[in-house]
Amino acid sequence: MSSETPGSTPTPEPVSDPAAPAGAAATAATPDGATADPLADAPPVPRRIVFVVGSGRSGTSTMAGTLQALGMHVPQPEVVADETNPKGFGEPQWVVDFHDELLKRCNVQVSDGRPSAWFESGKLATFGPLRTRLHTWLEEQFVEGGPELVVKDPRMAWFLGLWRAAALRCDATPAYVTMLRPPTEVVGSKQKYYSSKFGEISRTAAWVNMMLHTERSTRGSVRAFVRYGDLLQDWTVPVFGVGQRFDLDAVKSASANDIRAVHQFIDPNLRRVQLTWDDVEVPRRLREIAQESWLALDRLADDDGDVAATHERLDELRAAYADLYDESAAIAESAALAARREALAKVAPPQTSSAAGGGRAEKVPHTVRALVPPSVRRGLRKAAGRSR
Repeated sequence: MSSETPGSTPTPEPVSDPAAPAGAAATAATPDGATADPLADAPPVPRRIVFVVGSGRSGTSTMAGTLQALGMHVPQPEVVADETNPKGFGEPQWVVDFHDELLKRCNVQVSDGRPSAWFESGKLATFGPLRTRLHTWLEEQFVEGGPELVVKDPRMAWFLGLWRAAALRCDATPAYVTMLRPPTEVVGSKQKYYSSKFGEISRTAAWVNMMLHTERSTRGSVRAFVRYGDLLQDWTVPVFGVGQRFDLDAVKSASANDIRAVHQFIDPNLRRVQLTWDDVEVPRRLREIAQESWLALDRLADDDGDVAATHERLDELRAAYADLYDESAAIAESAALAARREALAKVAPPQTSSAAGGGRAEKVPHTVRALVPPSVRRGLRKAAGRSR
């Protein structure tokens, strides 16, 4: 009803145009004559970052590429595709270089079977300059690429604490997708496409070490486990499940063109290595731990699998693997000492006399001499007739 006062001209009420499209009233002129934007008051998309983790050759590249095709941003430039991964790695080159630098600092390999390697790599998470450097780079990626990022690199598992801290400093919610593939297929694929200097035994040990500790370090966080086979068979089920669980706007609002792009990207024929334990020669105890670890990890991908009972079993297996590794290292101690002596002999020049030998020994780098156990050094000094 129009409002009016005595003696005034009635003010007509606004009349809507029945031919106007729905929502036109929302875009009507504002009091100052400007046109209102219905999206202006929409809340901003919160910052989220998805870390794709798991052993290499487990489908991590496929998952990262899928999320990218659906609209999430992979920081650029990326590692260039090659014959080992013709569809692309989905790995930011900066991240790979950063991780390589950190691995050298802490003397850890990408595929390291030592349980103690986690302690060595974890120390870097408290190093202030590294934390600042990573936070600065990550903040730039959110500004340039948008609020939803996906970062993938098999080396990342060693430094998840560093990445988690950087994400939180950027006011972003971190989430983790762990890709699952049977260890026999992972080992076989690495043997086929990567350097064969790491044998089946060391690769199997590295898989156990990587997967069990990655699970433990992401426990309690927002996470999901996806089987590589499920991703290839029907990617829509696990990927849209991840989108709902992580509240990813890019996945939940994917267009028909985005979905079509993923169908073109995923090629089930890329699962070119399918092996069993009959095809991989490893010691019985290591095979048992690896197989039991796979069965427990595989349960995490079920709707009701990420529960305390599964976690308890994984903790038992992680302890069993650490015991096995320590026992194996003790058995191989003589071989390790012999290798150290051989390395020392290659560095030290030939000795012509005791006196000359003593002088030349001082020229051997301290880092090399330190590799020789104290008892061996004492024996060498005694044989050379030298005191400390």
